[in-house]
Formats: sequence, C-alpha cells, structure tokens
Amino acid sequence: MSSIASPTLWFLTIGVVLALLVVDFVATRRPHEVSMKEALAWSAFYVALPLTFGLYVWNAHGGDRGLEYYTGYLVEKTLSVDNLFVFMLLLAAFAVPEVLKQRVLLYGIIGALVLRGIFIALGAAALSRFDWVFLVFGGVLLVTGLKLLRDAIRGQEHEVDVAEMRIVKVLRRFMPVSDEYEGAKLTVVRKGVRMLTPFALVTAAVFATDIVFAVDSVPAVYGITGDPYLVFVTNAFALLGLRALYFVLEGALSALVHLSYGLAAILGFIGAKLVLHWAHLVWPSVPDVPTLASLFVIVGILAVTITTSLVASRRQRSDDEPEVVGTH
Repeated sequence: MSSIASPTLWFLTIGVVLALLVVDFVATRRPHEVSMKEALAWSAFYVALPLTFGLYVWNAHGGDRGLEYYTGYLVEKTLSVDNLFVFMLLLAAFAVPEVLKQRVLLYGIIGALVLRGIFIALGAAALSRFDWVFLVFGGVLLVTGLKLLRDAIRGQEHEVDVAEMRIVKVLRRFMPVSDEYEGAKLTVVRKGVRMLTPFALVTAAVFATDIVFAVDSVPAVYGITGDPYLVFVTNAFALLGLRALYFVLEGALSALVHLSYGLAAILGFIGAKLVLHWAHLVWPSVPDVPTLASLFVIVGILAVTITTSLVASRRQRSDDEPEVVGTH
C-alpha cells in the first residue's frame, strides 16, 4: 500500500508533534496539581485535533483512507486507556507527589512516541518485504489477547512491587537512590555522592512499560492500515492526549472492571484479521476483513465493555452499601 504522505507532510506532522510536546513542557514547567477544569480543557483539545485531522484525510485522500485513520485512532485510543491504568499503578506504587505526576506522564509519552516511531519504521520495512510478517503480527496480538483474557478470568490483581521491578534492580546496581523526591530532578548529590532520585526510577519504569505497549499497539494499528504515515499519526494523536486524559479518568478507570475482556477481544479480533490478511495474500480465495466491518466490531466491543463495566460497578457499590436497619 502506498502512503498518503509526501516528505513535506511527514515534515509538517513531525513538526506539529514536537511543537505540541514543547507546549506540554511549558504547561508542566511549574509543578502543580491539575484541576478537573484544566484536564477537561486539554482533553477536549486533544480529541478535537485528531478528529479534525481525520476530516482532512477523508477529504484529501478519500473515504477508505479516512475510515482507516478513524478506525486506527479508535484502536490506539482504546489501548492508551490500558496504558493509563498501568501508569496509574506505577505512580501510586512510587508515591509520586501530585504536583509531579504531569511531568512523569509527559516523559512517558515522549518515550512512547520515540519507541513507536522506531517500531513503525521497522514494521513498514518488514511488511514491504515479507508477507509472513502479517502472520507474526497476528500471532503477537492473539497471544497478548489470550494473556489478557486469562488474567481477567483469574481475577489477577494488578499490583506493583517497586523493589521487585527489574528496571529498579538494574538501576540500583549502578547508582544509589535517594529517599526523597527533589522536584523533577533525576539526580542529586548527597555527601559528595551522585544519586538517582525516586523520580528517575519511576520515569525509567514508565519507559520500560512503553516498550511492552509498543509491541502490542503498533501491530494492532497495522492490522487496520498498511500506511506507515497513518500508523504514526494515529499513535501520536492517541499518545499526546494521555497527560490530560489521565487526570480526567483517574477516578473512573477503576469502574472499567471489564476493560481487560474488551481489550482481549479487540486484540484477538485484529490478530485474526492479520492472519486472514496473510492467508488472503497467499490464497486469494480466503476472505479479507474490510475496514468498515472492523470499525463496527471494535465499536461494538467497546460499547459492550463499557455497559457491562458500569452495570457491574453499580451492582458492586450496591452490595457494598451497608443495609439500613429500621427502628420500631
């Protein structure tokens, strides 16, 4: 599949992404607690921007590419919610002060953008040369979906033991770690010794999770579109809004009790779609799943996941409320 992007469009897009990151750095330069009003305003901006860009893709390059863009963006935005849930666990485990959460999230977003850019370039090069890469990508998503489903069925608790994290153990071997946060400083000097701060550890932990998420998210969107530009721009737009979305959904994430089931179904579906696409390339009689059908399936899965999660959460709250015993 040929890309819709000219070198000029690539240059402009990367320039806009970098400019938005600079704006985020300025916004988080002075550590502060994020109000709901501020978080909602930034979230609205980062939703309106990709939706508006999708209109450009649709008008300039046709409905098929526009549909691929919107479907890919929906998939990446859904997966980004899972990112947020893990980020929430990490920030809590490392006891990150409220005023520093924005900066940790911003570093995590930058790390994710760089890693996904690398994965996207490698994926595009591999897919252009070897059809069996579709089969590999499909297998990765199917295995990931099955793992999510297994953990959800087992009711596995999501807990983070900071001391047992591999990245923390590795960093502690090279440098000592101070006990207290020093603002957004990564290192401090104590008694003549250079030490890492807890802020450096949590930032490294977020980077490590970025690698895992890149392995899942890039093949997922390649299952929707083979255009590297659309893969990049959907990833970028989904990630750029994470900092603000975190503070909007911080309280609501716990209500999405069936999120793992929904993500497992979406990854499983896209994985099967990639396998079918590989088979279609080898044996043309094998059907290929159209993008519009993919969009309907993904929207349907999300609708069921959100509805059942809200019902289950409401029922759990009702069960937890103490019964009022009347007096006679």
